[in-house]
Amino acid sequence: MLGFINCSIYNIVMIDFQKLSEFLVRAKVSTYAGDGKEVESQRPGFNELEYKEGNLEYRDSYAGFYCAPGQEVVRFKGKPIWAMAYNGGMIKKYQYNEAFSGMIFAFLKEALKRVDKSRPFRGPESFKDGDFEYVDETEGDIALFNGCEKILYKGEEVFRQHYMGGLILGK
Repeated sequence: MLGFINCSIYNIVMIDFQKLSEFLVRAKVSTYAGDGKEVESQRPGFNELEYKEGNLEYRDSYAGFYCAPGQEVVRFKGKPIWAMAYNGGMIKKYQYNEAFSGMIFAFLKEALKRVDKSRPFRGPESFKDGDFEYVDETEGDIALFNGCEKILYKGEEVFRQHYMGGLILGK
Protein backbone atom coordinates (compact mmCIF):
# COMPACT_ATOMS: atom_id res chain seq x y z
CA MET A 1 0.00 0.00 0.00
CA LEU A 2 1.14 3.54 -0.68
CA GLY A 3 0.04 5.08 2.60
CA PHE A 4 -3.01 6.93 3.77
CA ILE A 5 -4.62 8.39 0.63
CA ASN A 6 -8.10 9.67 -0.04
CA CYS A 7 -9.38 8.06 -3.22
CA SER A 8 -12.29 10.41 -3.89
CA ILE A 9 -13.29 8.66 -7.12
CA TYR A 10 -14.06 5.53 -5.09
CA ASN A 11 -14.77 7.32 -1.78
CA ILE A 12 -12.33 5.04 0.07
CA VAL A 13 -9.14 5.44 2.03
CA MET A 14 -6.29 3.10 1.13
CA ILE A 15 -4.55 2.09 4.33
CA ASP A 16 -0.94 1.14 4.88
CA PHE A 17 -1.30 -1.42 7.69
CA GLN A 18 2.28 -0.93 8.90
CA LYS A 19 1.80 2.84 9.22
CA LEU A 20 -1.52 2.33 10.99
CA SER A 21 0.10 -0.16 13.41
CA GLU A 22 2.97 2.22 14.15
CA PHE A 23 0.52 5.08 14.72
CA LEU A 24 -1.59 2.93 17.07
CA VAL A 25 1.47 2.06 19.17
CA ARG A 26 2.43 5.75 19.54
CA ALA A 27 -1.17 6.72 20.32
CA LYS A 28 -1.74 4.02 22.93
CA VAL A 29 1.55 4.70 24.73
CA SER A 30 0.74 8.44 24.75
CA THR A 31 -2.81 8.13 26.12
CA TYR A 32 -4.11 5.66 28.74
CA ALA A 33 -0.89 3.67 29.20
CA GLY A 34 1.14 6.88 29.39
CA ASP A 35 -1.27 8.76 31.66
CA GLY A 36 -2.32 11.07 28.82
CA LYS A 37 -4.44 14.10 29.59
CA GLU A 38 -8.20 13.72 29.21
CA VAL A 39 -9.95 15.83 26.58
CA GLU A 40 -13.50 17.14 26.38
CA SER A 41 -15.78 14.15 25.98
CA GLN A 42 -17.84 13.65 22.83
CA ARG A 43 -19.96 11.17 24.84
CA PRO A 44 -21.47 12.42 28.12
CA GLY A 45 -20.35 10.35 31.10
CA PHE A 46 -17.26 8.95 29.34
CA ASN A 47 -13.58 9.66 29.92
CA GLU A 48 -11.76 10.40 26.68
CA LEU A 49 -8.13 10.58 25.65
CA GLU A 50 -6.86 11.79 22.31
CA TYR A 51 -3.68 11.63 20.24
CA LYS A 52 -3.15 13.45 16.93
CA GLU A 53 -0.44 13.18 14.35
CA GLY A 54 -0.82 14.89 10.99
CA ASN A 55 -4.06 13.71 9.35
CA LEU A 56 -4.51 10.90 11.87
CA GLU A 57 -6.49 11.13 15.11
CA TYR A 58 -6.91 8.48 17.81
CA ARG A 59 -9.58 8.68 20.52
CA ASP A 60 -10.08 6.30 23.43
CA SER A 61 -13.46 6.66 25.13
CA TYR A 62 -14.45 4.64 28.22
CA ALA A 63 -16.80 4.77 31.21
CA GLY A 64 -16.54 3.17 34.63
CA PHE A 65 -13.72 2.03 36.86
CA TYR A 66 -13.98 -1.58 38.10
CA CYS A 67 -15.66 -2.53 34.82
CA ALA A 68 -14.94 -0.01 32.11
CA PRO A 69 -16.26 -0.69 28.60
CA GLY A 70 -14.93 1.54 25.88
CA GLN A 71 -13.99 2.12 22.29
CA GLU A 72 -10.91 3.29 20.41
CA VAL A 73 -11.31 4.96 17.02
CA VAL A 74 -8.75 6.09 14.46
CA ARG A 75 -9.78 8.77 11.97
CA PHE A 76 -7.97 9.86 8.82
CA LYS A 77 -8.89 13.41 7.80
CA GLY A 78 -11.92 13.15 10.10
CA LYS A 79 -13.19 9.89 8.58
CA PRO A 80 -13.23 6.81 10.88
CA ILE A 81 -11.04 4.05 9.41
CA TRP A 82 -10.38 1.69 12.35
CA ALA A 83 -12.06 0.88 15.68
CA MET A 84 -11.75 -1.42 18.63
CA ALA A 85 -14.33 -2.05 21.37
CA TYR A 86 -13.42 -3.51 24.75
CA ASN A 87 -15.32 -4.61 27.84
CA GLY A 88 -14.39 -6.19 31.13
CA GLY A 89 -12.49 -5.35 34.25
CA MET A 90 -11.92 -6.59 37.75
CA ILE A 91 -13.14 -10.09 38.55
CA LYS A 92 -16.29 -9.84 40.71
CA LYS A 93 -14.49 -10.99 43.87
CA TYR A 94 -12.19 -7.95 43.65
CA GLN A 95 -14.65 -5.28 42.54
CA TYR A 96 -14.97 -2.37 44.94
CA ASN A 97 -11.52 -2.99 46.39
CA GLU A 98 -10.17 0.37 45.28
CA ALA A 99 -6.62 -0.01 46.62
CA PHE A 100 -6.10 -3.45 45.04
CA SER A 101 -7.75 -2.33 41.77
CA GLY A 102 -5.39 0.65 41.68
CA MET A 103 -2.43 -1.73 41.83
CA ILE A 104 -3.92 -3.86 39.05
CA PHE A 105 -4.57 -0.86 36.80
CA ALA A 106 -1.04 0.48 37.39
CA PHE A 107 0.31 -2.92 36.31
CA LEU A 108 -2.09 -2.95 33.33
CA LYS A 109 -0.65 0.38 32.17
CA GLU A 110 2.88 -1.06 32.38
CA ALA A 111 1.78 -4.00 30.23
CA LEU A 112 0.00 -1.73 27.73
CA LYS A 113 3.16 0.38 27.32
CA ARG A 114 4.68 -2.74 25.77
CA VAL A 115 2.19 -2.87 22.89
CA ASP A 116 3.92 -3.99 19.70
CA LYS A 117 3.25 -2.93 16.11
CA SER A 118 2.93 -6.61 15.10
CA ARG A 119 -0.23 -6.80 17.26
CA PRO A 120 -1.27 -3.23 18.15
CA PHE A 121 -4.41 -4.10 20.10
CA ARG A 122 -3.58 -4.23 23.81
CA GLY A 123 -0.35 -5.38 25.52
CA PRO A 124 2.20 -8.09 24.69
CA GLU A 125 1.34 -11.77 24.67
CA SER A 126 2.86 -12.03 28.14
CA PHE A 127 4.52 -9.79 30.69
CA LYS A 128 5.55 -10.48 34.29
CA ASP A 129 6.61 -8.20 37.09
CA GLY A 130 6.87 -9.61 40.62
CA ASP A 131 3.57 -11.20 41.66
CA PHE A 132 1.77 -9.83 38.58
CA GLU A 133 1.36 -11.52 35.21
CA TYR A 134 -0.33 -10.16 32.07
CA VAL A 135 -1.50 -12.60 29.37
CA ASP A 136 -3.11 -11.62 26.06
CA GLU A 137 -4.47 -13.91 23.34
CA THR A 138 -5.53 -12.48 19.98
CA GLU A 139 -6.97 -13.96 16.80
CA GLY A 140 -6.77 -12.13 13.48
CA ASP A 141 -4.84 -9.08 12.38
CA ILE A 142 -5.26 -5.31 12.32
CA ALA A 143 -8.01 -5.59 9.69
CA LEU A 144 -10.25 -7.88 11.81
CA PHE A 145 -9.43 -9.27 15.25
CA ASN A 146 -10.68 -10.31 18.66
CA GLY A 147 -8.93 -11.14 21.87
CA CYS A 148 -8.88 -11.47 25.61
CA GLU A 149 -6.41 -10.08 28.11
CA LYS A 150 -6.02 -11.27 31.70
CA ILE A 151 -4.08 -10.20 34.74
CA LEU A 152 -3.06 -12.73 37.36
CA TYR A 153 -1.89 -11.87 40.85
CA LYS A 154 0.09 -14.64 42.56
CA GLY A 155 -1.32 -17.01 39.92
CA GLU A 156 -4.98 -16.05 40.48
CA GLU A 157 -6.97 -14.28 37.77
CA VAL A 158 -8.06 -10.85 39.02
CA PHE A 159 -8.82 -8.97 35.79
CA ARG A 160 -10.23 -9.99 32.41
CA GLN A 161 -11.18 -7.94 29.37
CA HIS A 162 -12.39 -8.93 25.91
CA TYR A 163 -11.86 -6.81 22.80
CA MET A 164 -12.65 -6.86 19.10
CA GLY A 165 -12.26 -4.58 16.13
CA GLY A 166 -10.76 -3.85 12.76
CA LEU A 167 -11.09 -1.66 9.72
CA ILE A 168 -14.11 0.49 9.01
CA LEU A 169 -15.13 0.28 5.36
CA GLY A 170 -17.83 2.57 4.03
CA LYS A 171 -19.73 2.53 0.77
